Amino acid sequence: MIAGAGRTLYVGGQNGTDRAGALLDGLGAQTEQALRNVLAVLAAAGTGPEYVAKLTIYLAAGVDPSAAYGATASVWGNRRTAVTVLAITPAREGALVEIEAIATIPEP
Repeated sequence: MIAGAGRTLYVGGQNGTDRAGALLDGLGAQTEQALRNVLAVLAAAGTGPEYVAKLTIYLAAGVDPSAAYGATASVWGNRRTAVTVLAITPAREGALVEIEAIATIPEP
């Protein structure tokens, strides 16, 4: 549940990259890391996953989405978040997933 109407945060597409910018191997690992990257952006902005209204998950066309769904559940947990999943051709070679989020930043 989203509490309060604070300022809106738009988290741009996060890939499954580590701190050095290297892509992790496989869809599951990339999805988990992309979500951890989203969580890091949320934390830096003073908000958290409980304030996320919507996730958009872009998957490379042709990949089996079941690995992404499982990885999403392991990092995101059982949060009731609106989710849209789209098949795309990623701009970055080797990227299998990109995740965007829309959240509120609670008032202090």
